[in-house]
Amino acid sequence: MADSPRPLTAKQLERLNARSTGTIIKWMSRLQTLVFKTTNGKFGNKFLRGAEVGILTTIGRKSGEPRDIPLLYLQEGRRIVLVASQGGRATDPMWYRNLLANPKVRFQTKSEKLVLVARDATDAERDEYWPKLDAMYPDFANYRSYTDRKIPIVICDPA
Repeated sequence: MADSPRPLTAKQLERLNARSTGTIIKWMSRLQTLVFKTTNGKFGNKFLRGAEVGILTTIGRKSGEPRDIPLLYLQEGRRIVLVASQGGRATDPMWYRNLLANPKVRFQTKSEKLVLVARDATDAERDEYWPKLDAMYPDFANYRSYTDRKIPIVICDPA
């Protein structure tokens, strides 16, 4: 069973949502993507507590260019389940906004490259997946407690 969410102080929430934190997340993500892609997933494929990391490729809604982002994921058969948590920040991540504009995505795991179509989980799917996602990465419960937004769960199925 997961621990109770850890609340943040007002100052901690302010730092979490600061522009500088977003910049740090962006550069750390770029580095992890580089390591993952350079080694074809041999390195850069794990996060805290051993959670699996893959690379999501969306098409930039403004640029039209491919955008790669390393994300934790849950895989069920050919389905990939993602969480647009951004560490509990107050805004949705850019990759989520990109896939809303164009749901055709690619996802690379350590062992395969998938072509998928992304969509928001239904309420029933959210009820089904949150316990699985929390078991996979318990900090998701903390992230939900840090923000007032409804953190999206994204279902990616084969195209």
